[in-house]
Amino acid sequence: MMNILRKDPGLPTDSFYEVRAGFSDGPKTNFRIKAGKTLSEKRWRASFTDEGCLDIGRCLSRIYHGGIHPSIRGEVWEILLGCYDHKSTFEEREQIRQRRREQYAELKESCSRMFPTVGSGKFITARVITANGDLIQDPNVDLGTNPEKPPTLQSQETVAREHDKEIIQWKLALHQIGLDVVRTDRTLMFYEKQENLAKLWDILAVYAWFDKDVGYGQGMSDLCSPMIMLLEDEADAFWCFERLMRRLRGNFRCTGSSVGVETQLDSLANVTQVVDPKLHRHLEHLGGGGYLFAFRMLMVLFRRELSFGDSLYLWEMMWALEYNPELFSLYEGGDETNSKSDTVRLKRKGIRQYGKYERANRKNQARVKPGSEPEPGSVSPLPISVFLVASVLKDRSDKLLTEARGLDDVVKILNDISGNMDAKKTCTEAMKIHKKYLKRQKRHSFHIPWLVSNAS
Repeated sequence: MMNILRKDPGLPTDSFYEVRAGFSDGPKTNFRIKAGKTLSEKRWRASFTDEGCLDIGRCLSRIYHGGIHPSIRGEVWEILLGCYDHKSTFEEREQIRQRRREQYAELKESCSRMFPTVGSGKFITARVITANGDLIQDPNVDLGTNPEKPPTLQSQETVAREHDKEIIQWKLALHQIGLDVVRTDRTLMFYEKQENLAKLWDILAVYAWFDKDVGYGQGMSDLCSPMIMLLEDEADAFWCFERLMRRLRGNFRCTGSSVGVETQLDSLANVTQVVDPKLHRHLEHLGGGGYLFAFRMLMVLFRRELSFGDSLYLWEMMWALEYNPELFSLYEGGDETNSKSDTVRLKRKGIRQYGKYERANRKNQARVKPGSEPEPGSVSPLPISVFLVASVLKDRSDKLLTEARGLDDVVKILNDISGNMDAKKTCTEAMKIHKKYLKRQKRHSFHIPWLVSNAS
């Protein structure tokens, strides 16, 4: 008999992240780490020059088709998210890294002076201050020693009062951060350690002070959690999370009457109206024209619909597709690196240094809505996450059209994707919808609403 060569099935991505006993009934992984398809450490290292400049074009396609091996995931994410210019040298990146670590240490020390629990290896899950500034809890009692049991509150007798409005607002968020921390990725063994829970709480607490305009919003813990698992140094994890938030912070910005993510929901409605008008009309008829049923998918980027490992794969696919070589300069003002070969390299490598999704936007010369201007750091006219949700709607369109008789039915049909969603298939379909949208938008003279991914 002839020997039959079998393809290597690869390792399930979730096998790299140990799950606690009794938590094996969550979403299952569909993505597998495969030799020759996944970006390996060997291929990643080979993409650097002797000085440390990265030929990112050699990696983007590999990331999109096969993801990133978990052993190098953290450092690749730092490049994809714009923490470092891919054209910088090893020495330049190390200088930036050390400077940022010092900056984070200063930020954390400022927070610790205002609330000593920050940096103590503990965290809180109960309120410590009232809306008018009265302290209601001794921060040195029962702080996070048992995440399942909130700390004991003191009597309501006022022991002190805080008058600074910014500090009051920050302290009001600390207990919510603690409550979310103990609920985040609790299926993973990583969070059985108190020190890891405290590290997540510290980063989110410092970020809430660092970005006072947005502060803390529920969902941020889901976005930050992978960073501290992939990057050992807390400061590095913080800045990687901060770069991700530059893309997403607009979603968390709240006013008295609206939440920032509504801008993306409006964009999703516009996309669906263009590419599937029948489904859009049906959803409007059911009272879902505001697309609030997609709120969670956009806020936490499918963390609930996918297994932990698959959600990381989806994220890095998105970032590889959206990659813009100008991202670092937009974030940093162009003053962190000043390599003489930058201009030559960019001209030589050209469009290959951009992600496929970003190239499509440039090729089609997507127009900015009249009177609008892209803000610094914006990656593309619309983030690919909008088209990912559109691909989910397309995949469920038949059921939505025939079975949905109300918004409860819409939510139930979409909730059924949890554990059954294929990240690669969804991303591939999103790219097709994006292409179709650009074509129809141009034909019918619709304007693409510019979605700012980096609010000022």
